[in-house]
Amino acid sequence: MHSIQDLQQIIEKAVKETNYPAEPKELYEPISYLMSLGGKRLRPALVLMATDLFNGDINEALSPALAVELFHNFTLMHDDIMDKAPLRRGKPTVHAKWNEAVAILSGDVMFVKAYQLMIKVKPQILSQVLEIFNQTATGVCEGQQIDMNFENRDQVTIPEYIEMIRLKTAVLLGGALKIGALIGEASETDAQHLYNFGESLGIAFQLQDDILDVYGDPEKFGKQVGGDIISNKKTYLLIKALELAKGEDFIELNHLLSLKTFKSEEKVVAVRAIYDRIGIRELSDIAMQAYADKALKEFELIKVGKGNKEVLMEFAEILVGRQH
Repeated sequence: MHSIQDLQQIIEKAVKETNYPAEPKELYEPISYLMSLGGKRLRPALVLMATDLFNGDINEALSPALAVELFHNFTLMHDDIMDKAPLRRGKPTVHAKWNEAVAILSGDVMFVKAYQLMIKVKPQILSQVLEIFNQTATGVCEGQQIDMNFENRDQVTIPEYIEMIRLKTAVLLGGALKIGALIGEASETDAQHLYNFGESLGIAFQLQDDILDVYGDPEKFGKQVGGDIISNKKTYLLIKALELAKGEDFIELNHLLSLKTFKSEEKVVAVRAIYDRIGIRELSDIAMQAYADKALKEFELIKVGKGNKEVLMEFAEILVGRQH
C-alpha cells in the first residue's frame, strides 16, 4: 500500500511531466500555468488510493487520475471567471493574467484533455468509467449553477443546501473513488459503497469548511476567516441561523445581512455572536459528524482487509479532522 504522500508525489510528478503543444501559446500556456500553481492533488490521489485499496496497479490509474485533476482545475478556471476572482492560490487567476476569452477557451481544452486521459482505462470498464465521469461532470456543473441561483434567493432550505454541496463538491470525490475502484477490479457492490463513502465524506468536508470559515484559526485554516459572513454567503451556518433566530437576534441578523457598507471585522464579530447565542456551531458540528459517520458506515461494508483500508481512513480523518 502507498501512503497519501507517496500518491500525491506521483501525481505531482506526472503533472510536471505533462507537456502541452507550444502553439497556439495563448491556448496552452494558461493550462500549464494553472496546473503549476499546485494544490494538494487530493482528488486525483483518491483515484490511486481506490485502485490501491483493491490491490490494483496504480500505474493503470494514473491517466484517469490526471483526468480528474484536469477536470477539477478546469472547473476552477471557469469558476474564477464567474466569481470575478483576482487570485487563485495567491497568484493571478487565468482570466486576470490573460483575459476571459482565453480562460474560457483554455478551460474547454482542459475538459477535452481530461477525456483523452480518461479513455485510457481498460476497454472492459471504459463504458462504466465514462458513465461515472459524465455523471460527475454534469453534477458539478449543476451544483455550481444552483449555488449561483442561491445568490439571488432570499431563502434557501437546509436540504437544498446539502443537495447543492453534494453536487458541487461531493460527487467528484465519490466519482474519483469509484473510477479507481473499477480500475482495481472491485466488485460493483464494493465500488458503490466506496462511491457512497466519498460522497458523504465530501458533504462532511464542506460542512467543516463552513464551520472553519467562521471559527477557524486563519493560520491553520489557510485563508481568511469570516469571508462567508462578509459576503452573505448562504452556508449551513447562516441558513440554520435564519431558521432558528428569534426576536432581537432575528432582527439584528437580517439588519447585518442588509448592510451595503460596513466594517468587515465588526460584521464578522456581530454575526458570530448571534451564532454563539443560538448554538449554531454545535448544530453544524453535529450535522458534519452525521455525514462523517454515514461515510464510515459505507466504508465498513467494503470487503477488503483492514490493512488495505488504513490509507483511506487516514485521508478521511485529515479531511474532516482539520483543526478549528
